[in-house]
Amino acid sequence: MRSFTRILEKRGSGVGTIEAVEELQESAVRTKSWFSRSWPSSQAPPRLGPAALAITTVTSVGALATLALIGFLVGEPVLIPSLAASMALVAGAPSTPLAQPRNVVVSQLVCALVGFAAHWTLGSSPWSAALAGGLALGAMLACRASHSPAAATAIIVTVTGPPIFPFLPLLALSTVVMVAAGFAGARAQGIKYPVYWW
Repeated sequence: MRSFTRILEKRGSGVGTIEAVEELQESAVRTKSWFSRSWPSSQAPPRLGPAALAITTVTSVGALATLALIGFLVGEPVLIPSLAASMALVAGAPSTPLAQPRNVVVSQLVCALVGFAAHWTLGSSPWSAALAGGLALGAMLACRASHSPAAATAIIVTVTGPPIFPFLPLLALSTVVMVAAGFAGARAQGIKYPVYWW
């Protein structure tokens, strides 16, 4: 504000308008330079455009609502927290390895089996859940199919101990629904998904 006041004072004392504008521009450059030094820069990816943001959001809501509907129709909980995280990767980061169909399907099923094994052998406790979560990572890496939300599936299965049937078939169906929704959303945006199937 002092710079602008000083410019106005100079203008009133006979300095021309062009000089006043030039000094105001220099002041703006100095201010911008100060802000660029004072504010941290971001390495985050660019913001999605409105159309891509809408398609991604509708894709995710549609897939998760479909899982809720399947659960309602069969009378079993199908929409579990780890599947919402999976859908966030499939719709929001479709080019990453974590979002590819192999990783989504294989990791969810393998980690569920790890959770069942932990529940059957050690019961339902925080310790068995912690072990299942850690072992799930090892199992995913051994299968060359990393998908971080699947580790949560191992913990959910260990803690809740659902019946293996219908849990595993419904989980497999859920992964297929998510991949299909990701495929449709990517086509609507004109981007490639999956990068690889298997």
